[in-house]
Amino acid sequence: MARVLGPTEAEAGVILGEYQRQVEAGGAFFPPDPTSRNECSLGAAIACNSSGARSFRYGPTRPWVSWVEAVLPTGEIIEADRSTPIPAAWPMPGWTEPDVKTAAGYFPATNLLDLLIGQEGTLAVITRARLRLVPLPEAVLSLVAFFDDEVLLLAFVDQARAGARRPGHPDARPDALNPRAIEYFDARALDLVRDRVPDLPPTAVGALFIEVEHAGEAPLDAWWEALDAGGALVDATIVAEDETGRARLSALRHAVPAAINEQVVRNGMPKVGTDFAVPDAALAEMMAAYAAVDLPHVCFGHIGDNHLHLNLLPRSDAELVQARALYRTLAMKAVGLGGTVSAEHGIGKLKRALLAEMVGPQVMAAFAALKAAVDPAWILGRGTLLPPPGAAQRD
Repeated sequence: MARVLGPTEAEAGVILGEYQRQVEAGGAFFPPDPTSRNECSLGAAIACNSSGARSFRYGPTRPWVSWVEAVLPTGEIIEADRSTPIPAAWPMPGWTEPDVKTAAGYFPATNLLDLLIGQEGTLAVITRARLRLVPLPEAVLSLVAFFDDEVLLLAFVDQARAGARRPGHPDARPDALNPRAIEYFDARALDLVRDRVPDLPPTAVGALFIEVEHAGEAPLDAWWEALDAGGALVDATIVAEDETGRARLSALRHAVPAAINEQVVRNGMPKVGTDFAVPDAALAEMMAAYAAVDLPHVCFGHIGDNHLHLNLLPRSDAELVQARALYRTLAMKAVGLGGTVSAEHGIGKLKRALLAEMVGPQVMAAFAALKAAVDPAWILGRGTLLPPPGAAQRD
């Protein structure tokens, strides 16, 4: 059985959520928070550079990993930190990632550790890791704010994130509202759960779920004033400072994906869900493209990072074909706006063609050259990220 070896070190098979609970019991905090943290292993989270709602403040998994042990396809056991060079025989692709939250392709690393993080298990199998922790936040204020005007909602998102004190953003305003997470639910998401979550405002066209770390008194007054000035439906705001509030928020957050999955079962068709992110300036345009989709759909996700999940819900074979065509069209729109075809879910086997359109044939060839140098027999993650040799024509 995989073991936690200490507060900052664990074997890769440890369940991420269990590791987090152990370190939090000691007053420390490992920020990455993929939704699957209670099902995924630590090694998988590192291999996929997992992220989640708190990535708005803390980024994905990469900055929180300081060292890994891994096994190469040859069976060689290696160790890597940020002082470990990439082997000279490994041809590194020369490319630049889009300046958005992204999990598409090999990271343009300058050291071996950063290359191994996010490679989706195609170059090595991670077996052990040392991690970076911060003190556990003393308290977290959570709230859901509703808006009856999409323009006002987007303006409030800009205001809320403009001064958030995130690592790498030292110019944050001292009076920043300072959220650690900003999540979005569209009107269709709210409509799906009205029978499960009472008292949702009937005029709301969208909602924001917000988390704020604090010490001592919760900054409710600042948020209340900002929401009121920003045109939110203040009287309908759900605030969680106690168990009652947290139960209402939990009911709303979990009801939306549950209701979507139930709709998928009723439709008898798979959903088609996006994972695109775009730059700040392109968020409104991308959301308008989502809203214009002529199929049943629900949109929610990580609006603080301009990373929303549009869930297309086809009801027939014909609509499924239409949904898949729309997915590709929207992916290329995101790329055209300076974004990515995958912000957090990675490429896997299903999005190889989209990755190729995003980065172009020269970068894909460079990715394949790196893979072939590290894993000449293509035994790790065969078909993930790149088509195996001889399969390119069928991709």
